[in-house]
This record gives sequence, C-alpha cells and structure tokens, in this order.
Amino acid sequence: MIGQIFEKLEPVTEAGLHGFFQLLGNQPIAFVLLALTLGTLIGKFSFKTISLGSTAGTLLVGIVLSMFAEASFGITYAVPSILSSFMLLLFMYALGLKVGPQFFSGLRQGGLAFVGIGLIVWVLNWVICYFGAALAGLAPGYATGLISGSYTITAILGVGQGALTSGAYTPPAGMTIEEVGANMAAAYAISYVLSTVGIILLIRYLPRIFGRDAVADAKLAESDFSGGATHPVPGAPDALTLGFSPFDLRAFTVTHESFIGRTVSQLSENFPEAPVLRLVRNGEVLDLSSDPTVEMNDIVTVRADVHQLILKEGELIGPESDDPLARNIPLEVADVHIGSHKFSGQSLSKLGKTIPGGVTVQAVFRAGNEMPLGPKSDVRFGDVLRLTGPDAAIQKTAKHLGGHAILPTMKSEVLYLSLAMLVGYLVGIVTVTISGIPFALGTSAGVIMAGVGVSYFRSRNPDFGGPVHEGARSFLQDFGLNAFVAVLSANVGPKVITALGGDTILWLALIGLAGALIPPFIAFWVGIKFFGLNSIIAAGASTGARNSTPGLNAIMEESGSSVAAVPYPVSYALTTVLALIGGYLSMILS
Repeated sequence: MIGQIFEKLEPVTEAGLHGFFQLLGNQPIAFVLLALTLGTLIGKFSFKTISLGSTAGTLLVGIVLSMFAEASFGITYAVPSILSSFMLLLFMYALGLKVGPQFFSGLRQGGLAFVGIGLIVWVLNWVICYFGAALAGLAPGYATGLISGSYTITAILGVGQGALTSGAYTPPAGMTIEEVGANMAAAYAISYVLSTVGIILLIRYLPRIFGRDAVADAKLAESDFSGGATHPVPGAPDALTLGFSPFDLRAFTVTHESFIGRTVSQLSENFPEAPVLRLVRNGEVLDLSSDPTVEMNDIVTVRADVHQLILKEGELIGPESDDPLARNIPLEVADVHIGSHKFSGQSLSKLGKTIPGGVTVQAVFRAGNEMPLGPKSDVRFGDVLRLTGPDAAIQKTAKHLGGHAILPTMKSEVLYLSLAMLVGYLVGIVTVTISGIPFALGTSAGVIMAGVGVSYFRSRNPDFGGPVHEGARSFLQDFGLNAFVAVLSANVGPKVITALGGDTILWLALIGLAGALIPPFIAFWVGIKFFGLNSIIAAGASTGARNSTPGLNAIMEESGSSVAAVPYPVSYALTTVLALIGGYLSMILS
C-alpha cells in the first residue's frame, strides 16, 4: 500500500508545481479537500472584526487554484457537478430541519414584507444588468449572462440559450448563435465569481453598516418568532437539553424515627413531592420494586424542589449524604407524545399523581406551540410533554401515556433523510413550460421545503422523522455548503480566464457587482425602515431574494443564529421564478 502511495507521489515530486496541479486535476476529491482546508483557515482570519468566513474563503481558494492551473499549465479542472449538487441539497435539507417551525410563523408575521423585498431585488437587478449592458455598448448575450451570474442562477443561461435555439431571438448580421452563447458564458463567469464573494461580505455586515447588533437582533428575532415560548419545540436543536431545573437529586442518611419502619411506597404516598428514587443499605442498592422497609442509617435519594422541599426533608429525614452510590442516578430529558384519549382534559396536577415518582413536566406543546405550564393546565390527546427524570421512570411514564420516549441520541435517521430529500428533489424538478419559459420550484427550494416539512410535523409528534442529532445536522449544513462552493470554484475558474481581455471585463465586473449588491442593499434598507423588520430577518429575506445560499450562511455565522433562514425560502422561491422570466426577456429584447 505504501508503495502505491509513493508511485502516485513520485511523478508529482519530479514534475514539481506542474505535477502538483496535474494531480489535483486527476484527483478532484483532493482538490475539494485542499480548497476546504485552506479556505477554512483563511476564513478564520479577521481584520478589525471583518473576516471572510469559511464559505467565501473556500470559494476564493478554489478559484485561485483553478485559475492558476489554467493560466500557468493549461490544466482545466472539471469536477463532476453531481457532487456539488448533492452537497448543496444536504445543506438545504439540514437547514430546513432547523427552521421548519419558525418558517410558518414567519409567513404569518412577515409574508407580505418578504414578497416585497423579493420584488425589489428582482426589478433592480434586471434594470441594472440589462440597461447597464446597453449603455456600455456590450454585444448581445452579455446582459443575460450578467443577470445569471449576478443572481447566481445558472438556469437563466439555459433560458437564454433556449431563446436562441428556438428562434425567439435572432442574432444580428455577422454574429452567430455560438458567439452570443459565449458572451453569456463569459458575463456569467465574471459576475458570478464577484457577486458570490461580494454578497457574502455584504449580507454578513449589513446589520453593522446600519448600526445594528447582529447577535442582539438575532436573539430578539428568535423570541419574536417563537411566539413567546421559552422551550424549543420538539425536534428542534437543543430541545432535549437538560438545562436548569428547580428539581434536584439529594441523598440523606435516615436518622429520624418517623422515617424508620416505613416502606418506600408509604413514603411516596406520605411525601409525593419528594419521591424516593434509590435506597442504599450497607453499600448496596436495594430493589425498590420489592417495596423495602427503611431502616436506621439507610441512605435514601429523593428528587424535589430544592427551595421548597429538600431543606425541610433534610430536617425530617436526617443529615445529607455525599455517598456517590446514592447520588449516581442519571437524569434524562425526553419528549413524549400523548397517545391515549383517556388523559384528555386532565390537569397536570391530576396527571402527576398517576406517573412514577421523580418525573417532572418541563413543558407542554400543543400543535407545535408551547402552552402555559401550571397545576391547572390541561392536557389533550396529541399533546407532547417534555419530561425530566430517571430513564426507567420516563420509559414507564411514556408507556403509561400511550407514547414513546424520544431521548437525546447520537444517531440520525437516514431513512427519513433520504426519503424526504427524494420527495423534495422530485417536486423541485417538476417543470411547467409557459410561452417557451420553463418554470420550476428548483431542487434546492424543493429539498429545503422537505426539511421544513419534516421538522414542522416533528414539532407536533416527535415520533415523526426519527431522531436527528444536532451535531450531525450541523455538520451536514456546514460541510455541505462549503463542499458545494469548492466544486463550483473548480469549474468556474477556467471560464474566468477566457473572459479576461479588453475593457469588456471591466464593464462586466462593474455591472455584475452593481446588479448583485445594490438591489439587496436597498431591499434591506426598505425592510428595516418601511416594513419595520428585524435586521437579521431583513438580511435573510434579502439574501433569499438574491438566491444566495452562501450569503445566508454568512449572516447566520455573523449573528450566531439560524433565524435568518426563516424568510429565506419565501423570497428565494419567488425570485427564482421571476429571474427566469427576466432572463428570457433580456435575451429576446437584445
């Protein structure tokens, strides 16, 4: 095996730099991993609190590598696009899982504003690119390529090419269809690269430009879109995190005569607020199912409200013990779906009398919304209870309620992931052609909506969708996007080389950047000034209107929150359709 490795490396060392870049061309996975490594390192560096981030860093490294290989050694990289497409879909699905419940809340609270932002970005982009190309005297094809690149929607090139091949647009005398297509590709390549990097930096720092604190605004937005809830809905990240609770485990050595001679069941009946969870005698844990009788110097472990009960019980039971055997009772947090109709209408206080000791209700959810919690709060069939307590007691409670205990897990359900992504992908490729213009939701939008749907239904029944560990979901989100831009950079870099020449490239750069950055900037301003949106929500809607997934990732990194993704699918879906129409019109009007 070692010999085979050296056989691969020997030609590289002999050929020097040329051999190294040739190796990257022959082994595209090595190119992707190198771009990810260097790009992530570069993204970590900051200058006066300004940094590129891992996504923009990876894109820049990949483009520089591919351009250098093309310019210096004539090596053209071509990484299979299926890799980048699949990685992007993983990112979109993972993102949909996180923001699902907030998405529908976002539609109710700001749907009209999100649509308005989408329209502003689309109209301004088309006007800047089309009339900018006309004023600069650029040849036919450049305007459509500028729209496609500045919007980072490759499908617009297909729409423009369709107008050429169908005869909807006829090139002027002395110009061929192939030349018009080359103009589109060149404009696309230049504007795509600049706009992708530019939009990441713009969206990332839009709140700061307008004097807003991204982290603080994100927390406000999370509170607004949670509907006042204090606990994450079932299936959401950190939903099954055992946070602070007034209930705690304490162990006491039995010395008080009133406890001696009573059975565990009698104590639980006499002191329901502080049930006995463990009984230790002479260094051994007794089986509570046999209902043992408490003796002098036994150690009992109870769980109750520290402030109101434990201190009093300490006086009643005896001195507190630090015996590790008595205190080593792992506590779990679990979501349980009430699957029995017999509990409908019962109050929490009445329900609490029927569940095992040591289990407390941390939150109640109904139809994905957190309900007020109190002794008189009622429960209904289909509600989800978030319980804390010992694992055995939680499992027994779940069975009693007619459901299953959904506990924190290190696993992720691949079945639901693949099935949901398949459904979203198939919905996204459904195309309706009207007047020669193909309309489709798009695979990215289809898959993110699949993730939204899974998380939405899971918030109503945690049994749906299987367990998804937050670490796994976060990894899919981060790695998927960065791998996508790494592949993209390899394939776009060579096209940039072909477009370098004359003053045309300057016009393409200026118009492309203007079309990419001015519309979302103005839309963001309108969003916070006229629609009164939170700055992070306005940034999410603006980057969705610009169809920039890397931009979305940038504002999420800057704000430390995923709440910016709430408006993203709304404006994204709207402008995807409008941008295709605009691309077709820009071609036939040329």
